[in-house]
Amino acid sequence: MAGMADALAFTKGHGTENDFVLVPDLEGTHDLMPSQVALLADRRAGIGGDGVIRVVPTAMAEEESVRAQGGEATWFMDYRNADGSAAEMCGNGSRVFAAYLRRERLETADEFAIATRAGVKRVRFEPDGLIAVNLGPWRFADPENAGDDGIDALVHLSGHEPFSAVSLDLGNPHTVVALPESIDLNRLDLTSAPVVNPVPPQGTNVEFVRPHGLGHISMRVHERGVGETQSCGTGACAAAVATRHWAGQGAPDAWHVKVPGGVVGVKFFTVADGHEHVELSGPATIVASGTLS
Repeated sequence: MAGMADALAFTKGHGTENDFVLVPDLEGTHDLMPSQVALLADRRAGIGGDGVIRVVPTAMAEEESVRAQGGEATWFMDYRNADGSAAEMCGNGSRVFAAYLRRERLETADEFAIATRAGVKRVRFEPDGLIAVNLGPWRFADPENAGDDGIDALVHLSGHEPFSAVSLDLGNPHTVVALPESIDLNRLDLTSAPVVNPVPPQGTNVEFVRPHGLGHISMRVHERGVGETQSCGTGACAAAVATRHWAGQGAPDAWHVKVPGGVVGVKFFTVADGHEHVELSGPATIVASGTLS
């Protein structure tokens, strides 16, 4: 493959069909150029994936803010979107990353920390085979300009009137739309990127959500730098955060989020410092490993 090393080891995996190419760089000596990432993620000319994850020692990360996490996390999930751009982290990708570390016996415990550009995240292997990730605290992206319902943005999608939306930060940016009852979630055309106003400075993932009663929602997502994906872990959490907020007092702390690629779980809990954290749980599947030449 043009532009690659003579032989590049890789592993392919997915979490609810949100799929990734993992590239081990255990010595921290082989960074990936954006063009190489895009080629790896290409579904016709490369391996194919929604993103690429470089597996690198935290101490060897380029970013000082990531290297500072080395006291807690041995391994850094260097996540790149399919277009080659770097991203803060990825919820589904973190489960696949954890599954890879366990398979390679780079980590052997049932619970351990991983480093991301959005800070340290703790993963936990459950007895039922699922993997849970504490994504940390969530927050409204622009609370000063949001109403009581959190609405602070408009999302424009071809063929529809603008949708009201809420902007959330879960380590990476999200814009969540509660879809009107008159619009069929399954018939939305997400082949083109929704336009968000005001334009988020770092871009955003856009989730379209349909509630099915307390604790149950369906979602589709258009991810920045990728397009529509079968699932988005942090997006599922953002969708649950927004729907729970709109539901008001009495809304549950545990949610099931149905995405085209399956179902993930989202839980809310308060830690000792009083901040509310959100936890994502779901499967992670390693599909194949090989050498790219």
